[in-house]
Amino acid sequence: MLIKGYDVGPLVAGESLLARPGFWSNYLLAMCSDGGCAERPVPEWFGEDGPDADALSEVLFDPERWPAFRVPAEDGPGVVVIHRNLDGDYGADYLLTHPGRSRVEQIASWDGDFSGTGLTWHELVRIADSPSLATEGVQDTATRLLLLLPLLTDPDVPETASARLIAALVVVGAPQDTVSTTAEHLLAHLTKRSRHDPTWASPLSGS
Repeated sequence: MLIKGYDVGPLVAGESLLARPGFWSNYLLAMCSDGGCAERPVPEWFGEDGPDADALSEVLFDPERWPAFRVPAEDGPGVVVIHRNLDGDYGADYLLTHPGRSRVEQIASWDGDFSGTGLTWHELVRIADSPSLATEGVQDTATRLLLLLPLLTDPDVPETASARLIAALVVVGAPQDTVSTTAEHLLAHLTKRSRHDPTWASPLSGS
């Protein structure tokens, strides 16, 4: 797979991995962890278990194959999430795709912590809810929302955010009895680390 503007590693389409047990705990579990949490996050929060997570991590973090997850949007920018599997430098890169442009723009990365420019909740939802059916990539809106979730840098998410996140987690297999806790920890972590720079401009604004 080739992505113009990202010439770093051996990219492969990763969308087929999304339905495999262990994906979501690998992708989101670290973001459930806050220093003040009384509960230790576990893969079971996503309907998975430790062996599931361990088995899939060998695929997700293979230095010879870097999974790329495409989230194309019908009208406006889309996102590509890449597992950057450099030896000793594992992380995720978040690329913005622009309508009418052939090259992507890297806007953020995750290396145990977030760096770069993120999205507001409303921007994130707008992309999640606007799949481009004519373009290869992830079409399910719940899955799109969860893939985009690490980009959230909004300290003031609406009251409806929790219910929307819970519904998305249930779609991918999170158990009903713990899903509210999972969503609570995810939103607490993401909104706590959100930026408050008054000069900040959304990457969707063209700035």
